[in-house]
Amino acid sequence: MVFGDSELRDKLAKLEALFERAGTAGERDAAGAAIGRLKGRLKKEQATSEVEFKFSLPDTWSVRLFVAICRKHDVRPYRYPRQRRTTVQVRTSRRFLDEIIWTEFSALQTELEIYFEETVDHLIKVAMHSDGDDSSLEVRQLP
Repeated sequence: MVFGDSELRDKLAKLEALFERAGTAGERDAAGAAIGRLKGRLKKEQATSEVEFKFSLPDTWSVRLFVAICRKHDVRPYRYPRQRRTTVQVRTSRRFLDEIIWTEFSALQTELEIYFEETVDHLIKVAMHSDGDDSSLEVRQLP
């Protein structure tokens, strides 16, 4: 019989409750042994479901944001020798990456880009007395 991660956790919780209310030393030992086996299976399943992911991010601000989010969720980002500073590697499950880390990163990255754009537009307008709009650039023919 194959158990998924959530089924193993449920079964582990039930065994821990049984361990707490065990009447005899034999029941307690049996429940303790079963808990140990289940914890081993759970750890093994989590380790085998981890995959290495490589991210090539566009700038150092994105790298800093991504690394902070990974560390917040106890995922250790790393880089191999000779990789660029904008490359980040992580080992985690695809589901955790998709549902937690990448969702949070995407939302915060969008907010960060909006903030930077507003700040740069404001600085160009106030400090340089210009609009900086590149859509009105003159189009010239190549020589």
